[in-house]
Amino acid sequence: MNKKLCWLMALVLALNIISCAKKSNKTTIAVIPKGATHEFWKSVHAGAVKAAGELNVDIIWKGPQKEDDRSQQITVVEDFITRQVDGIILAPLDDKALVKPVEEAISRNIPVVIIDSGIKSDKIVSFIATDNYQGGILAGEKLAQLLNKKGKVLLVRYQEGSDSTTNREKGFIDAVKKYPGIKIVAEQYGGATTESAYKIAENMINANPGFNGIFCCNESTTFGTLRALEDSGKAGKVKFVGFDSSKKLVEALSRNVIQGLIVQNPMKMGELGVKTIMNHINKVQVEKRVDTGVVVATPENMNNPEIKQVLEPDFSKYLK
Repeated sequence: MNKKLCWLMALVLALNIISCAKKSNKTTIAVIPKGATHEFWKSVHAGAVKAAGELNVDIIWKGPQKEDDRSQQITVVEDFITRQVDGIILAPLDDKALVKPVEEAISRNIPVVIIDSGIKSDKIVSFIATDNYQGGILAGEKLAQLLNKKGKVLLVRYQEGSDSTTNREKGFIDAVKKYPGIKIVAEQYGGATTESAYKIAENMINANPGFNGIFCCNESTTFGTLRALEDSGKAGKVKFVGFDSSKKLVEALSRNVIQGLIVQNPMKMGELGVKTIMNHINKVQVEKRVDTGVVVATPENMNNPEIKQVLEPDFSKYLK
């Protein structure tokens, strides 16, 4: 082997080593959603990917399969602590159960940004989410308007321990309290899946034949209840306000079977989560609380550009 060839091989090897070193030094952020099935989380994922591409960082997207598996989400957080990622963005399933692993991460110098749903810890970098109480207020006001301030209403809750939906439910209840003619005649937890929400909604519909309005506080309860209303023949005959968006819910809104959807901006949530934690890592001051906004989508305004953008976000170029 001649000297020139040896020199070239040594140069290639050195470049490979430098390249690998650069890759290993690349900031890695773990993004942990509540679950993997709802359209909402796909939008959050897309926003995180968008920001990661702009900032040249790596993200690892991993969460529990079901939105009621607290123990699996805790395990995911613990695994990322062991892997010593540079930061964690978390949408906690429970505002109390996730405190211990979150504070353990922080004690290991892994900063944590919370998105979507709050947690009972003051050690986090920032909380980025919808003003969920205000979203509940908007839902209550919209349903009151649809019912002309008089009616019997069902409330399909989500699940205990979820800070975001608890605040939505509280906002809704506080809003309709202002109208003496509106009475919440039944309320139950629909659970974390469409199927569980369907069964609960079906039971509530059958047990309350005189109701004329209904509110559901997230995507799975809204879709499960929509199916139950369709199967009972009541779809379009009662006033229905839901929370969050998906293709099927948008289609139902276009048919006026749902008269209102309270819509968040999950892409913005994921994007700001990554940008906020990177600012913190880079010693840039960040806001402790960021409101990502909420709007009321209706059959009348759903095609307005500002509403359509959050109702049907285009994340195809970020998620392959």
